[in-house]
Amino acid sequence: MTDTLPPNAPLYIVLNAGSGAAETAERQAAIEEVLNAAGRPFHLHLVHDGSKLDEAAIAHAGKACANGGILVAAGGDGTINAVARQAVAHGCPFGALPQGTFNYFGRTHGIPEDLADAVHALLTATIRPVQIGSVNGHIFLVNASIGLYPKLLEEREHDKRQFGRNRVVAFLSAVKTILTPHRRLRLTLETGQRTIHLRTPTLFVGNNRLQMEQVGIAAVAPDVAEGELAAIAPKPLGRLGMLALLARGAFGRLADSDDVLAFGFHSMTVRTPFYRRRRLKAAVDGELLQLTAPLRFEALEGRLRLLVPS
Repeated sequence: MTDTLPPNAPLYIVLNAGSGAAETAERQAAIEEVLNAAGRPFHLHLVHDGSKLDEAAIAHAGKACANGGILVAAGGDGTINAVARQAVAHGCPFGALPQGTFNYFGRTHGIPEDLADAVHALLTATIRPVQIGSVNGHIFLVNASIGLYPKLLEEREHDKRQFGRNRVVAFLSAVKTILTPHRRLRLTLETGQRTIHLRTPTLFVGNNRLQMEQVGIAAVAPDVAEGELAAIAPKPLGRLGMLALLARGAFGRLADSDDVLAFGFHSMTVRTPFYRRRRLKAAVDGELLQLTAPLRFEALEGRLRLLVPS
């Protein structure tokens, strides 16, 4: 497998059309305008039904591999994860046109947030093998979590559909969720080097240094090395304590708190000793899944052949 591509390698683009007809039409036009002007061969597939996203990603990953092309995802974190999963499974190069709210993955790898600029960047991009995370066989590019954080994401999506997709809505939704009663998890974390027994409202595993820096986690866990994932678990706190923790995270000051456990690891098994094979709601790059404990987290170095701007 080579990490160089012919300059005219075809692009197989999967575009999530769930944002609405007008916005989707604008995105489609922006992609087509840049690629037609450049004379680059491409195939653009619109996915109108989110349940068909995996099917479209599998089909276009196969075509990209068969024709020496590049599989490309256009959409938010969930879309990028679903398409990247098939790029990893098929071994084909992957490009991203991020269109989400926070765009941690795209910003980490220098991919422009403006869609036309991102498409231009694809035309001269080079391949870089990048690390991904895995939990029970489900890959993640940014983060995976159990406990309160998946509930927070679930409520945030509901509120965004009602009030709009912006960061103020996301923050106020998080405050509302934290103020409602929630169950604490009893977990045993095994990393090979250590075993930790803890109670926590949520366990968060990150694969994105930019996100950790923005909330101040990088300062909390300075020993997270290249090739590792970061585990973050707040100690049991009351509602006011959780609100204070949320505020510190919003201002990038989690390092000021003594109420957060954080460390780096290559692989980790998470057990629920009081529930054995308990089913847990998990958020994997924003997608809600039901996973069965024990959970196995792994850092998979260099598994995704990502196109990054030159």
